[in-house]
Amino acid sequence: MDMITRKILNELKLLLSEYPIVTILGPRQSGKTTLVRDILTGYQYSNLEDPETRQFAIDDPKAYLAQFRSKTIIDEIQRVPELLSYLQVLVDKEKVNGRFILTGSHQLKLQESITQSLAGRTAILTLLPLSISELLISGFNSDSFEEYCYKGFLPRVYDQNIRSKTVHSNYYQTYVERDVRQLINLKNLSLFEKFLKLIAGRVGQIFDASSIANEVGVDSKTISHWISILEASFILFKLPAYFENFGKRVIKSPKYYFMDVGLLTFMLGIEKKEQISRDPLIGNIFENLVVLECFKERYNQGKLANLYYFRDSNGNEVDLVYQKGPELVAIEIKSAATYSKSQLKGLKKFSEISNKCSKSYLVYNGDEINLSDNTSLINFRNVFKIFKSTGLTL
Repeated sequence: MDMITRKILNELKLLLSEYPIVTILGPRQSGKTTLVRDILTGYQYSNLEDPETRQFAIDDPKAYLAQFRSKTIIDEIQRVPELLSYLQVLVDKEKVNGRFILTGSHQLKLQESITQSLAGRTAILTLLPLSISELLISGFNSDSFEEYCYKGFLPRVYDQNIRSKTVHSNYYQTYVERDVRQLINLKNLSLFEKFLKLIAGRVGQIFDASSIANEVGVDSKTISHWISILEASFILFKLPAYFENFGKRVIKSPKYYFMDVGLLTFMLGIEKKEQISRDPLIGNIFENLVVLECFKERYNQGKLANLYYFRDSNGNEVDLVYQKGPELVAIEIKSAATYSKSQLKGLKKFSEISNKCSKSYLVYNGDEINLSDNTSLINFRNVFKIFKSTGLTL
């Protein structure tokens, strides 16, 4: 089967012509290695996951880098972050754009090291799992949003036609448990598993560390630490609150979603796609799907997400606020396949209280309709249309 074309490719090629180093961050198995190895033929390749390679890079970084006389891909750079200062010296001396591509699947160690060593020398891209629009372009059209939510978007599910339950079970055991064990001094793995299942059960809700801590049986500092590790490991992502110019009336705690909605449904114990439509969390699962698609579209353009949610103390709420230059775009998300006026209540209220709101969307499971008041109903498969590049510098 041909490789699924990734939308981020245009931005990657452009950045390789502008920077000596391009760093691609993203979850494990999101397709980073496939992207760079299949597209950039002629590049040398090294993977720091390999224990011998990693030890060589740690013991003698200069000799390790001296092997690579031409353009080079170094995978899983977070395994040896000390290499970054040696790379800085090398690229400053050679002055060749596109000289190195680095990939990484853990942000905490990397972000700090990159800021210290490679400021101004590297562009950073984030590659998330496949988007619906990438799948549609490549001829993969699922019958329903339930199928997308059950299968998830890890490339292996589509490239190799592996059962999604097997992929997500292995993903959980191999990466979530293994990476977490390395980063947290865990005495009791079952407590962490309980915590993760609670997060899945509250996906898309306003985060309350104290409430979760009480249920898990640890303190709220531990919960905040665990959340930061899951975020840094690309298991969860944060949707911050939008509170600019709204004062004290606005809720400021973030919401959290899963980086792959297939892992979410796995954590919820869903064993076949038909269960999703009967699940009490169907709305939250659909919301995770849509919010994630929005993040993918922004990152694939090489841009900051600029995505938020809004809720005030009076209960006025919008699922997503997209900051588009000086303007705001409000997005409401509903899993229903039919439209009713009541679904627009939050959008209408937000446009009344914000003088920056230029456009509103209802993303749902139905047909596309343009209403007269600058509101559009859009099918979840076409979320990418909201983020078509406008030439604005964000």
